[in-house]
Amino acid sequence: MNSQNLSAATGPSAPSAENGVPPRWDLSDLYASLDDPAIEQDFATLTSSARAFSETWKGKLGQADGAALAKAFAEYERIEEGLGRIGSFAQLGFAAHTTDPVWGRFTQGIQERVTDISADLLFFSLELNRLDDDVLDNVSVAPEMTKWQPFLRDLRVFRPYQLSDEVEQVLMDKSVTGRSAWNRLFDETMASLTVTLDGETRPLGAAFNTLTSAERDRRAAAAEQISAVLADNSRLLTMITNTLAKDKAIGDKLRGYPRPSSSRNRGNMVEDEVVDALVSAVDEAYPRLSHRYYAMKAKWLGLDKLEHWDRNAPLPGVADTVIPWETGKEIVLNAYTGFDPALGTLVDRFLTHPWIDAEAAPGKSSGAFAHPTVPSVHPYILMNYHGRARDVMTLAHELGHGVHQILAGQKQGYLNSATPLTLAETASVFGEMLTFQSLLDRETDPKRRRHLLAAKVEDMLNTVVRQIAFYQFEVRVHDERAKGELSAEQLGSIWRDVQERSLGPAFHFTPDYDAYWSYIPHFVHSPFYVYAYAFGDCLVNALYGVYQDQPDGFADKYRTMLEAGGTLRHKELLAPFGLDATDPGFWRKGLDVISGLIDQLEQEG
Repeated sequence: MNSQNLSAATGPSAPSAENGVPPRWDLSDLYASLDDPAIEQDFATLTSSARAFSETWKGKLGQADGAALAKAFAEYERIEEGLGRIGSFAQLGFAAHTTDPVWGRFTQGIQERVTDISADLLFFSLELNRLDDDVLDNVSVAPEMTKWQPFLRDLRVFRPYQLSDEVEQVLMDKSVTGRSAWNRLFDETMASLTVTLDGETRPLGAAFNTLTSAERDRRAAAAEQISAVLADNSRLLTMITNTLAKDKAIGDKLRGYPRPSSSRNRGNMVEDEVVDALVSAVDEAYPRLSHRYYAMKAKWLGLDKLEHWDRNAPLPGVADTVIPWETGKEIVLNAYTGFDPALGTLVDRFLTHPWIDAEAAPGKSSGAFAHPTVPSVHPYILMNYHGRARDVMTLAHELGHGVHQILAGQKQGYLNSATPLTLAETASVFGEMLTFQSLLDRETDPKRRRHLLAAKVEDMLNTVVRQIAFYQFEVRVHDERAKGELSAEQLGSIWRDVQERSLGPAFHFTPDYDAYWSYIPHFVHSPFYVYAYAFGDCLVNALYGVYQDQPDGFADKYRTMLEAGGTLRHKELLAPFGLDATDPGFWRKGLDVISGLIDQLEQEG
């Protein structure tokens, strides 16, 4: 194992923005390399601490008073954060080197060792949930327990679905050879896929990026390559999907969840009915949003019908310019700083430190994310910057996550900092909105303003309409999987049906598009995650409306909301802004913002 070579792509010797190339990150704030002695030292310490914790507390939590239980919580958090630090290093390294077998083996080994140590900690949450309400109520009134009350509140949500200690232990132990193993197979497979573009062999992600080209022939060629590659791997990707859907069904049945999405909703601390209201509102709005917009787009492009590879085509009449990394950084930083200098300072830390992996390099994950790691270090951001306007928005999006994670982690600590997915998207989408408004306000050319408006509408449609369609696809797939294994053709049929319903009659969907469900990682890694994007976008639209109407003091309230992390539910977080997600009209307000932007485009022709 040559750790010098392996760490080079994540260390100071990697390409930086100084020569115009987007940066690679440096993970040494976590660990110096794969064979950093500190990893083994930390594992030894954590192993010993976890065993001692189990010996001290297992079977005794019911007898502890508030002060003693608070000490147990503090020790539990310390051990979990230590495991989180090692796990974060492995996950981030694997994301940046997904096709490297050394990183693959290293990450799998770390995952297995973390799972082994976690076996000594598993009793803690299980035993807490077995305690009667009156016992917990008595100890929770102790002032030392104030910090841990949100954690206990959220833990109790899962109490009705908790299994015996023995079954929970088996499920945890087998996860490394079950769902986690299938996730790894999917990631390594997708990262290794290549296409031929302009006579060159390129990563699959490059073909998806080409779908935003102004040249229709290039888009069509890229789409053909994507379709061929996905078709060639259809058998494997179909098997992964069937296996994970069945695995989830087994777990849901054991726990007694009423429907496949229920576990996700519990984790998001949002009621099934609220999610149903969101999905219903968006579904009802398809005609006035996506159907209307894409009919206009077909007209602008001079087409009777759009093909699926025309969906993200730029509008004609505006040059398809490349935005250099340094310019993209400046745009995003100015947007955040203009809203709130305190947030701008945090964004600047990301942009001036090696915390972002932005170069579109072969072998790395094709997506984008912000990983919170642990509060004692800092988040890291991965993306693939190609210089498109959408990449600038992605940078703004992920920096919103990063800022949120820093504020929540510093204020709440490791256990209480994690934010439900529905609220985790708030800061990221709000950052996008700030960046968009900043760009729009400084643009004076009518054609470019129209182009910016259209690009924003498309981003919103991708975030709201497309993600709800993804959710509807998942619901139908999991429901059908309960009847038996699905073929690639069945999956493709469901995919095409939801796409036709959501995107509308402006599109002509060719059979090759039926395979496009298979590249979406959220279906594999985080079932039913996708509605959180729509939740966040509609929430931000309403939130931004409050900001426009009442700007004084808004930034302070917004920062306080981000600092809350996972300690408050959506009702409590939105109350200071006069918003309520349980109100049926709430979602319509968010969707009206998108419809209003489409109105502007219609009026401008």
